[in-house]
Amino acid sequence: MPDLLAHTFIAYSVCRVLSWRFEWISSPYLTLGMVGAFIPDLVKVRLLLPGRTVEQLLGIPFAWGSLHTGGGLVVSILIGVVLLSASERRKGGVMLTVGAVSHSVADMMLLTPMGRSNQQLLWPLLQYKIPSPGLYLSTQPEPTLVTGVVAGIVWLIHRSQMGDRPEV
Repeated sequence: MPDLLAHTFIAYSVCRVLSWRFEWISSPYLTLGMVGAFIPDLVKVRLLLPGRTVEQLLGIPFAWGSLHTGGGLVVSILIGVVLLSASERRKGGVMLTVGAVSHSVADMMLLTPMGRSNQQLLWPLLQYKIPSPGLYLSTQPEPTLVTGVVAGIVWLIHRSQMGDRPEV
């Protein structure tokens, strides 16, 4: 994806459509789903704090790239769940997972030189990378435009369904 905005649009669309089926998905949970879409890109912290620096601080081998794997996603989601109040953990964990999975699925569609996804979803169990359909390059702006239009359509449909009812 060219930017995090496209991942946010995707997470919004998926979570909003799910809210039509599951009434408990209100605006705060929708927001939590969009926050979940940021989780796989926590790996970009390495731009500010290189892995070598963290290794020196902790005294153990460390790589930010592990956050962009299946195991890293699970650990990151669990950290997010622990930060929620006990009564919100189950629903909040579901929404964080929906957002993170939507991000990962979108990243699996990237065109890569090797024809395989950049993500290792089964790591640390396996280092297998699934084949990628190669739908777009990460530098293309079109995915953001398309996902933005889809999110706008979903928003319009939701607004027309809601009418004058306030959302909680």
